[in-house]
Amino acid sequence: MNTERLRRLLEEVRSGDVAVEAAMAQLKQLPFEDLGFANVDAHRAIRCGFPEVIFCEGKRTEDVLAIAERIASQGGDLLATRVSADTALVLVDRFPDAEHHERARAVLRKSCHRPHPPGTILVISAGTSDIPVAEEARVTAEAMDNDVRTLFDVGVAGIHRLLDRRQMIMEASVIVVVAGMEGALPSVVGGLVDSPVVAVPTSVGYGANFNGLAPLLTMLNSCAAGVAVVNIDNGFGAGYLASLINRVGERRDER
Repeated sequence: MNTERLRRLLEEVRSGDVAVEAAMAQLKQLPFEDLGFANVDAHRAIRCGFPEVIFCEGKRTEDVLAIAERIASQGGDLLATRVSADTALVLVDRFPDAEHHERARAVLRKSCHRPHPPGTILVISAGTSDIPVAEEARVTAEAMDNDVRTLFDVGVAGIHRLLDRRQMIMEASVIVVVAGMEGALPSVVGGLVDSPVVAVPTSVGYGANFNGLAPLLTMLNSCAAGVAVVNIDNGFGAGYLASLINRVGERRDER
């Protein structure tokens, strides 16, 4: 239950439109609702600024749908990640205003729109093969009402492609850099800008890439200051973190 829904409920109780007993029944959902197979966090948006996100991998379609319906009933945005094609079809059928971002493997239904913070998040991919993870970061950051731009296939094997977009890179407030293979691109970007860089290693690469372990270690050992690293293929975590960084000043003003 988000703040707006709670406010409306209190107003309805005061006006007599909702009985106290009915209001108490709704308030029993706080702070979570037990569905038997999942505990839906009704207070996530109040605590963290964004509703609970559904990680769909490993979940049955009917379970994802049930969780999605409970989150949607709370009046906030709905974001489902690592969605299979079949599950995405079911979600979009149930929520016609939702959008399936196929490459990102995500389904997003926007119900709340906040003004964009003044800063811009730039999502960069080293190669075309890294785009699915980069797209997950983009969709996540856009779901959290950020102005997001993308720059794809500008890895270190052709560094001139990156340097040609240097002005775009310098203007970003937060940069997400997604790279597989040896994972060197975040260090390069970190050495060019005064903005925080969120590095995302991907499992893209040949055998010695070790399914993303090689770029993960490269990024953790970056010689560039200001580079933070999320887990392998974690585009969602990178987009979420970038959004929190981008809104730091806004949250300070609200306090």
